[in-house]
Parts: sequence; C-alpha cells; structure tokens
Amino acid sequence: MKTIEVIGTGCMKCTRLLKNVEIAVKELGIEAEVRKVDDITEIIDRGVMLTPALAVDGELKVSGRVADVPELKRILKESA
Repeated sequence: MKTIEVIGTGCMKCTRLLKNVEIAVKELGIEAEVRKVDDITEIIDRGVMLTPALAVDGELKVSGRVADVPELKRILKESA
C-alpha cells in the first residue's frame, strides 16, 4: 500500500491538492493511505520550503503548487 502525504498548513491550495489526490486514488483504484501533514515543525524537518507539497512513499514529488488530477495519476502510476 502506498503512503501519500499532502504537506501544508491547511490553506486553500493545500485543501485543493488533498481533494485532487483523493480523486486520483479513487479513479486509479489503488490502495493508499492518504495523510495530511500540517505540523509546521514536521514540514520544516522534511525540508519543504514551498507548500502545498506532495510526497509518495516518503519521496517529494510536487512542491509549491497544486497538481491536477491527471498529473497526480501519472505520478502515482510511475511510483508503482
């Protein structure tokens, strides 16, 4: 099972990225744990300078922007 983390403090862009991730996971029919990481200390410890960000299985894939559903599906397929 994949671990997908949406990293951000809860702004509108972070919320939109989380929603897009949920849609992509559902459309792909994959098993994944989707987590929201909003603790500022954890975000800094991970070295994320721009939010929202997306990590798949611990690897940062997107930072500083909202990825759309087709891009997220591509990222998740490549991370399989």
